[in-house]
Amino acid sequence: ENPQLSSLDKTDLLFSEGSQSSYKPEPLEKVLKVNGVSIEFNHRLFQLSERAAMDSSYVQELDGILKEARTIESHLKQKKENLKQRFTVIASTL
Repeated sequence: ENPQLSSLDKTDLLFSEGSQSSYKPEPLEKVLKVNGVSIEFNHRLFQLSERAAMDSSYVQELDGILKEARTIESHLKQKKENLKQRFTVIASTL
């Protein structure tokens, strides 16, 4: 047994020796590089989807705030109109 083999390499060798498939273990460095790129890509994709979800929630929150602001604006305009009418009535009676 080669003492320089890691436990992962030993597991790979045992798996390949015990099976009748044409599996050939690839060097760990090669697998990690390929999987590292894949993992990095998936991580970036996940980050983008999280940002998109946050952006969407921000848009919904801003829409709610704008709707509330328009309601308040409409209410204030109505109060302003009512005050104008009351002042007109008061001014005409003086």
